[in-house]
Amino acid sequence: MSEWLANCRCWRGLLAGLAALVLLSGCRDAELSALEARLDDLRQRPEGSIEALPPPPTYRTAQYTQAQQRSPFNAERRMQMESAISSQGNGPDRQRPRDPLERFPLEQLELVGTLTVDGRPSALIRAPDGNVYRLFEGDHLGTDFGRITSIDDAGVELVERVRDGGSAWRQRRRTLAFNESSQAAE
Repeated sequence: MSEWLANCRCWRGLLAGLAALVLLSGCRDAELSALEARLDDLRQRPEGSIEALPPPPTYRTAQYTQAQQRSPFNAERRMQMESAISSQGNGPDRQRPRDPLERFPLEQLELVGTLTVDGRPSALIRAPDGNVYRLFEGDHLGTDFGRITSIDDAGVELVERVRDGGSAWRQRRRTLAFNESSQAAE
């Protein structure tokens, strides 16, 4: 009987291997070679047409002639020039000692705050050198002999003395107001 069992086991293994072979041969598609032939045919002669690219646009070179003007990317200063008032007096007092902010043009000075201490208003002005100066009414600033006439919450009013084309001097009223970056920091 042991011989019979040994033969059965052998036959079982043989039958299992034969069944696996039949199953694997069923996975192979008989139409696969026909499909490969059709794909090769399509690759050899593509259908359809591709339109030609349009011609590239022609660009006209622009000349920038405003290099000396105010940069459009910087916030506009809120300085308002009022009408000039003619002055019959002489020019500015050149004998008085110059204040620190008189070495900078008014356009480079920035009003960053105002204070009122004991009823006396003052202005905080940032210079291009990075320092902030506290000024009072009567103090001078700007290169055009500007003198502060009033300080309030809206800004600083001043009078400058400038030449009137010839040898005469005239007064010019100006306002130094907060710009948008100063107000955003408040």
